[in-house]
Amino acid sequence: MNKTELLNRFSRDAEERVVLARALDQLDRAQNRSIPSATQFLSPAQRAALEPLLAASGRPRHLFHGGYEGAERTVCVFLPDWQEPEDWMPEDELAALEAAFPPTGAELTHRDLLGGLMGIGLTRERVGDILVRETAAQIVCLKEAAPIILSQFDQAGRYRLRLREIALADLSPAPAEVKLIHDTVAALRLDAVLASGFSLARSKAADAVAGGRVSLNHRECLKQDKPVEEGDVLTCRGLGKCVVRSVGGQSRKGRIIIEIERYL
Repeated sequence: MNKTELLNRFSRDAEERVVLARALDQLDRAQNRSIPSATQFLSPAQRAALEPLLAASGRPRHLFHGGYEGAERTVCVFLPDWQEPEDWMPEDELAALEAAFPPTGAELTHRDLLGGLMGIGLTRERVGDILVRETAAQIVCLKEAAPIILSQFDQAGRYRLRLREIALADLSPAPAEVKLIHDTVAALRLDAVLASGFSLARSKAADAVAGGRVSLNHRECLKQDKPVEEGDVLTCRGLGKCVVRSVGGQSRKGRIIIEIERYL
């Protein structure tokens, strides 16, 4: 398939088409110029949209990286034939900054910090994860955006900030807080597993799916009976995220035993 055919097949809307088209441009650049080439930051949903397109393109050499292992927002790096993934250096594309704020009484949130970054003219695609701590936040960004942030980002909310660049290796994401849920379901369908993961009535879970609030593996899903598998990620707007960690055998009553990790 050519570029237009790929975009027609895999884009769900105009915004997604732009993201996928830009990714294909970077792929062409890596292949035609024989140099590594990266996209801007992708959300989990955008990454989920890109992956089947890359599979249909013959699985070109690429990797996803967000500055640290387990990052939510990542860039997709396309590699030339001569370069192995372990030889690519994240510092070539990404930078990490630390923004310190007053230690007493400050209640800065992710929204405050992101709003401040947008306020100096940055687009969301140039900023990766923002890790908020008690007296400082760590910001992952594109390398070319770092000088702008260092020179212009001096306030978020009501608080003044002191910025410095740090090594990507010094990023310190907090361990995820999760609750392990052991349950049984009559069938491995989306509404049933969603109800189990978020302690909802089955009817409430079905309503959430029908209302467009639920994503399966970061893609919106409106099918209540969509099959769910081990390893799948379920997100519900307003409730959060859970992951199907294991699918076991059947209980004495013939129900399917599942184990779910709910992120708190």
